[in-house]
Amino acid sequence: MSLIYPDTTEESTTEIEAYFDRLWPLFRSLTGDGVRQTHQILSEIIPFERIEIASGTAVFDWNIPKEWIINEAYIIAPSGEKILDIKTNNLHLVNPSIPFQGQLSWQELDQHLHSLPDMPEAIPYVTSYYQDRWGFCLSHQQRQQLPKEGQYQVFIDSKLIDGSMTLSHLLLEGETDQEILISTYTCHPSMANNELSGPLVAAFLYRRLASLAKRKYTYRFVFCPETIGSIAYLSLYGKQMKEKMVAGYVVTCIGQDKHFSYKYSRQENSMADQAAQIILRDRFQNDWKPLGFGPTGSDERQYCSPGFNLPVGSLIRTPYGAFPEYHTSLDNKQLISFDALKESIDVYFDICMAMENNHKYQNLMPFGEPQLGKRGLCSTLGANKQTEDYLIAMKWLLNLSDGDHDLFQIAQRSHSPFHLLLESARRCEAVGLLKKI
Repeated sequence: MSLIYPDTTEESTTEIEAYFDRLWPLFRSLTGDGVRQTHQILSEIIPFERIEIASGTAVFDWNIPKEWIINEAYIIAPSGEKILDIKTNNLHLVNPSIPFQGQLSWQELDQHLHSLPDMPEAIPYVTSYYQDRWGFCLSHQQRQQLPKEGQYQVFIDSKLIDGSMTLSHLLLEGETDQEILISTYTCHPSMANNELSGPLVAAFLYRRLASLAKRKYTYRFVFCPETIGSIAYLSLYGKQMKEKMVAGYVVTCIGQDKHFSYKYSRQENSMADQAAQIILRDRFQNDWKPLGFGPTGSDERQYCSPGFNLPVGSLIRTPYGAFPEYHTSLDNKQLISFDALKESIDVYFDICMAMENNHKYQNLMPFGEPQLGKRGLCSTLGANKQTEDYLIAMKWLLNLSDGDHDLFQIAQRSHSPFHLLLESARRCEAVGLLKKI
């Protein structure tokens, strides 16, 4: 049973797909206009504030890289045919390649080519963010077919300038200043699962949360390039986040029609971890996979670095590096499902709603079991599993509502579905058996 409230704005799969199609061709990197255009399109869903951090700015042990401007890049084969044109596929160019123009033999060119012999149909996604170089990527099939004789004309019209790196963020205010982080990245060109699934889920999750009549928590949404972006953001707001954050998630690799996995935070039993675990258990029973925390992966490793140790986990469907199409041209529109993306928004929203509705209660009649029937709490119960589960949940709730256990703790100990405990709490509170703390 979903915890989705009836007064939220829901997206259609058609709407999600339309945004995907607009975002797909943009040439994203750590910096540049492709990122800005991406954020501009997403701002139609989530009206965030843009942050520009100047190239060379020190952010902890890192420095903001130069801004990459790419206009054209292609190779003219000995036959005169234009090949590896980024207008055909922007994965053809190593990201971010320095400018180059010249005539090379096949042997000289081959030193700058990248392909995957084990995946001969795929174009690899190759980066060289922190060392100046140029190169082209192509399928191994195409690489083997290139003529070994004659001269190749290489043309890369690019610049690395003292510009800035683009981040965007938004605080969706709640009744308290305690924060829940939703972070995702916008730096991969033409990646479906390992790029666009995250920003799309995060943006539409914002719209659902914003349509609620009220929220207990304040939600901090962050859209940034992976690694350097979250490090830069922490350099600006890490102190405040450390003081106020109670839960957080990195949204990535969430678009395939596969089983869910959850990567725990460094704290391992934070509110974020408990909420995700309980909702996944309730929705999918054992048909999901828990992943222990590790200092590899996406931006959770920055938020969970020991100096911050923020309670940030990650709900994913196919972990980065665990699907063969990862960082290749095969991570495309055909790999993902827009129904799966909508379900991912549903699950993230249910997790947020669980945290919104997680309270401690005090049993106002703790001496013996209160009579439920005379209060109308079990008068409609019959001999079926649904009503039996409801009664069991209510009894666990009354027994453990001693002011020290919240609904997450009761759900974990009793194995009762969270929505049954929540409904039981509301009904018991209404008849004076429980008091919300």
